[in-house]
Amino acid sequence: MKILLVYPSWTGQYGIFAHFGRRQGTWPPLNIALLAAIAEQHGHTVQLIDAEAERLSAQKTIQKCLEIKPDILGMSGMSPFFHLSKEIAVGVKQANPNIITAIGGQHMTITKEKSFFPELDFGFLGEAEESFPRFLDYHERGKNLSEVKGIIFRRNGELINTGKPLLNRNLDALPFPARHLLDMSKYMMGTLHGRLNFTSIQGMRGCPWKCIFCSSKELDTTVVSSRSPRSVVNEIKHVIDLHGIKHFYFINEVLTLNKPYINEICDLIIEERLDITFEGGTRANLLDEPLVKKMKQAGLIRFAFGLETVDPELRKTMKKQVPLHYYSESNKLLNKYGIEVTNCIMLGLPGETRETINKTVDWIIKAREVKQVSFAIAIPYPGTEFYDMAVSGTNGVTLLSDDYTQYRRYGAAVTKVGDLTPDDLIELQNEGFVKIYASPYRWKSVLSKHGIVGMLLMLLRVLILIIKKMTPKKPKPDCVIRSLK
Repeated sequence: MKILLVYPSWTGQYGIFAHFGRRQGTWPPLNIALLAAIAEQHGHTVQLIDAEAERLSAQKTIQKCLEIKPDILGMSGMSPFFHLSKEIAVGVKQANPNIITAIGGQHMTITKEKSFFPELDFGFLGEAEESFPRFLDYHERGKNLSEVKGIIFRRNGELINTGKPLLNRNLDALPFPARHLLDMSKYMMGTLHGRLNFTSIQGMRGCPWKCIFCSSKELDTTVVSSRSPRSVVNEIKHVIDLHGIKHFYFINEVLTLNKPYINEICDLIIEERLDITFEGGTRANLLDEPLVKKMKQAGLIRFAFGLETVDPELRKTMKKQVPLHYYSESNKLLNKYGIEVTNCIMLGLPGETRETINKTVDWIIKAREVKQVSFAIAIPYPGTEFYDMAVSGTNGVTLLSDDYTQYRRYGAAVTKVGDLTPDDLIELQNEGFVKIYASPYRWKSVLSKHGIVGMLLMLLRVLILIIKKMTPKKPKPDCVIRSLK
């Protein structure tokens, strides 16, 4: 069969923040590239459209899909961008009802039948490496689709849910993602070493912890599975040989979760003199100097930590079990070896107040070892404990909207936290960003990663904030904000 897999363009949803998103990195859609490789293994003809990398509008993406005329159109979608996949599926289906439409991903997995709109033929639940090729086989041969675990479809007007998919825990058995179907020259990432052509890569899936902002229960992400270090390094060599790419972003949830494992990967990279650079995310308490030294030798140039907040009570509520002192120590350690560090902050967590936000910002301002910070608004995505809190109105959080298009982390908020309104959270986000990056020793990272335009946009935000501070505020009319039921 002729399969077309599409990744919609999403950064246009972020307005002024789109520049920062694109400069930070245009990411290859590794999930659908892996499914493409699996479909090719089973004898199907596959094409990929990355509308984000190609800067295609939804209408142009629809037009391209119709020109290709696939038998099956497949897409994926997280909650804030599910509507983009839906728009493409609806447009294609209305123009050509013979094209089979299918959507998988986190949002479909969590919301299931609630997201099964009329123009959608099939929904995929959870990891689809087993269900997708089995579905293609059963569909092509006209067999009973009820026997394919992990899908939703209609039969005589009734929705059929076949339950959880079979999971493949032997990750070494999977093919390398079909990067040959993408224009890999389009994937660039801003770093302190300049903008680098890169690809993402995954060696391990899962994280054993259960923070309230992760949908770990719904997505079965607490189960940890690993590829062999040899398989990971073979993929790195494959990418170098085929695409000439030498920068890799490990999308493992916690890169140093298993220290012997990452040590072995680094040993192989060093032994085979691959001359690459790489980065990833981890927990600040899962580093030590011998490991950092080894990773630096293998090519590590950047790490990301989930700091979130410095308030101890908020950290308890969100189940963040890393003691605060590790962030100072690990930032200092990585600075010592010239490794860039991004510390991720959330504001608007359950129990948040203006004082706790200012406490976090003040801590960062004084922590000169912390060079870079992302400052996002906490969003209660479906399937998370945070979402349940917001819907029920516990811990001072009230969910104000079920419009997932607004479930963005920058320039938008969908909760009221205590007496902090969405407008307050957005204003505090801007204030925090400006205060943190008012220190000249942090400007280098903005310029290196986001370019001159990014630097000018940051200065524009400073100017807007100053003007707002100088403009007398008008009294707000009394209003009643209703929570979702």
